[in-house]
Formats: sequence, structure tokens, C-alpha cells
Amino acid sequence: MADTTSFRLHRSDHVGFSVGVLDDALRFWIDGLGATLERIGEMGGDFLGEVTGAHGAAVRMAVVSAAGQTIELLEYRNVQGQRGSSRPYDPGFAHLAFEVDNIDAVLTRIAEFGWRAQGTPQPIAGGTKVGTRVVYAVGPDGETIEFMEPPQ
Repeated sequence: MADTTSFRLHRSDHVGFSVGVLDDALRFWIDGLGATLERIGEMGGDFLGEVTGAHGAAVRMAVVSAAGQTIELLEYRNVQGQRGSSRPYDPGFAHLAFEVDNIDAVLTRIAEFGWRAQGTPQPIAGGTKVGTRVVYAVGPDGETIEFMEPPQ
């Protein structure tokens, strides 16, 4: 077992998504999901290379907040990216989950921004979230959000 007595995780700070076009991503998060824009900026140089391993890249970035979660959107420049597969069974796959009050309305709304549900919302059959309807949705850049609608 690992010795974790020399450090402590304090809290989650943010979730980040690499996006193809920052302006399109902002339209989705702000107009589609009702997020609030916190800031827009740029990063690059040795700082970015050392932090991310993307040496020579520049990033146009934005930070939005939605449902108490801070989301960082990163548009990398000067490097050639490759869209991910967004298959939930691929190692390294990650997703963000939001609880919503009307999953069907959310899916209709996000479709206007190029997002698609991976199937139809399904109710959880057991455990503490029994009856909660859930579905993954995938965006134009391969990012994945899970939407969860608890029973009313």
C-alpha cells in the first residue's frame, strides 16, 4: 500500500477539455448548458511545455463554471492534435457527469450544438441511485458528458 502520510488531496480544482475551436465550445457551454464565463486567456512557452508536455504549443483558453464545477477549455495551437475515440472502454477514457432535472430537454438542447447521445437514457436498476436515468453524450471534439436525472 502506498504511503500517503506526506501529502493530502484538498479538493478538485477543475476539469479540463481540449477543444478544436474554443469559440464553438464556449457557445455550447454558455448558450447550450447555461455556464458562466469566468475568464479567457492564453498560455504558452516553457510554462505550458513543462506542465503539459506540449512543447512549442500555444493555448487559447477559457474557464467556465456550471453547476458548481469549474471547466477549463483549451484550444491548442502550433501542434497537430488528433481527435480521441471517446470509447468508454478505452484505457484513459474520462467523462464529467452532471445531475439534471430533465434529461430529455438537455439532449434536445445539446443536439443543436453538435452533441449526440450514445443511446437512450436508462434507469439505474439498483443501489443508492435506483431509478436515476443516465446517458452519455459525446461532443464534436470527442469529449463526453454523462447526464443523470434522479427520480422525481
